[in-house]
Formats: sequence, structure tokens, C-alpha cells
Amino acid sequence: MRRRAGRYDRPVNFAEHPVIASLTPVFLLIGAGFLAGRRNWIRDSAVKDLSNLVFLLLIPSLLFRTMSGVRFEQLDLRPIAAYFPAALLLLCGSIAWRGFNRGSVVRALAGTFSNMVMIGITLVGLAYGQAGLVTLLTLVSVHALILLTLGSVVLELAVAREARAGGQRAPHVLETAWSAFKGALIHPIPLPILCGLLYAQTGWGLPAVVDKPLQLLGSAFGPISLVLVGVTLARTPLGGHLREALWIAASKNLVLPVLVAASCWLAGIQGLQFTVMVVAAALPVGANVFLFAQRYEVDQELTTASMGLSTILAMGTLSLVMALTGLVQT
Repeated sequence: MRRRAGRYDRPVNFAEHPVIASLTPVFLLIGAGFLAGRRNWIRDSAVKDLSNLVFLLLIPSLLFRTMSGVRFEQLDLRPIAAYFPAALLLLCGSIAWRGFNRGSVVRALAGTFSNMVMIGITLVGLAYGQAGLVTLLTLVSVHALILLTLGSVVLELAVAREARAGGQRAPHVLETAWSAFKGALIHPIPLPILCGLLYAQTGWGLPAVVDKPLQLLGSAFGPISLVLVGVTLARTPLGGHLREALWIAASKNLVLPVLVAASCWLAGIQGLQFTVMVVAAALPVGANVFLFAQRYEVDQELTTASMGLSTILAMGTLSLVMALTGLVQT
């Protein structure tokens, strides 16, 4: 007797799986950038100009346009309130484990700060659509503001401690905190998000003559930013720092998403919001951490190696996290 054909008899097309379908374009574009960097098709002098184009024009266009149609009553801040206790717990725990100094703070930031803009926005948009993107951008609007401001304060405390130990005068920590807060707020990422939200409350909508250019600029952000990630990866040395970089990558790619998942579960966050928060936590190390290492002249090569290794490993860890969150929510 021949079994009747049913939906379970059809061959599984893995290319159509949502995790594969959303991750593959992201990592193919990063791979294209890696090739361009290796072949020197994009020279070092051009990388800075392209980065300025992305951060000063393309990202603000995308963020403002996305949030310009979101009313305050549509925003749910509960996922954000669940994300940061987990992130701050990991940050403080990492500093306590390594000891309080500039190097430990930078390493703890690397193990906590996600690349939500260059990789996260494109990935979440592909995987979870507009609703997922709004949830992510709500987190992005305060992510750098909270973590980078706190990181600046803690780093300045570490510098002040070292200065006092050496008999030198240290700047007042409140002055440093205010400067860090202003720098994080007046920034090409949170500023257009806040401006877009404020504009949305007017109910006017964007005129087509303005909306279309913003749409075109925003659509260019994804591929260019991911290619730039690949170019940076091609110029990232891993030698000599592999073991410590692996610990940082494990903290960022695996430990943080587990903590965020637990925090969201305890807070009763479910569905798409749960998924987006956990995936955001699983993203590789963000580039802003290197700016701290550079500014405070500590662990610059290790930070660069951690960013590169975390991004490489994310091809596997992100796939795992996205697949598991999909199973949890079904």
C-alpha cells in the first residue's frame, strides 16, 4: 500500500528556513567585504570616508524614516527594562572578576556591547520585519547612551585611581560623566531616532518628496555597512590574542544572550520582543569599544582581535541563538 503524500513527504528546503534566509545575505555581504579588503580593492584611506558616509548620512536617514511612523503608544519599554539588568550584571561581574583597572573595564565592555547598528539593523529587518526593527531601534536609542556613558564613568574612575596611586591630580568624575552623556546623546544614532519619534507624534507623515530619498538612502545602509564590516575584518590581526579574545567572544556571543533570555523570561517578555532582545544580545562585539581602547590607550590590539573573532564566530552562534529562540516561541 502506497502511503498518501502529505505535507511531511515534501523535501525540506533549508534555504527557505527563516534563520538561513536572513543570516545568509548578511554573512555573504561581510564575506564580499572581506574579499575586497584582502585584495585591497578598498584602501585604508577610503574606509574612513565610507564609515563617515554610513554613520553621518545613511544611518540617520534609515533611523529617522523608520521611527517617523511610530507613535509613543506603540512603544513597549518592558523589553528594554529587561535587557539592561542582564547587560549590567555581566559588565559588573566581568570587571569584578578581572580586577578594577582600565584594561578590565575595556574587556568587560567588549563582552557586553553589541554591534546593533552595522549588523543588527539589517539582520533584524530581514528576519523579523518592520515590527522587529521598531523593537530593536527602541533598544538602540538607549543602548549606547547607557552602556557607553557608564563605561566612560567607570573608566575615568579607574584612571583617577591610577593617577592618585601615582601622586597625580585626576579630573572630576561628574565632569567626565556629563561630557560622556552629551556625547552619547548628540550622536548620529540616538538623535535621529528621537527626532523621528517626535516627528511621528505630529501625525503629519512624511511627504513623498522627502520619504523617497530617505528610503533610497536607508536601503543603501545595509549592504555598505556589512561590506565595511568585512573590510575591517580583513585587516584585523588575531595572532597573539586568540585565547583572551575567545573568552571575550564567548561572553558577548553566548553568555549575554543567555542572561538576557533569563531576564526577559522573568519579566514575562514573550513572542517577537523576546526574540529580538535575545538576538540583539547575541550580536558580535560593537566597534565603539575600540574607541574606548584607543582613547584610554589600553588593549587596543586585543579589542580589535575580539571584534574580529566575535564576528567570525557569530556565523555559528547567531544561527544557534536564532534557531533556539524560534523553537522557544513556537
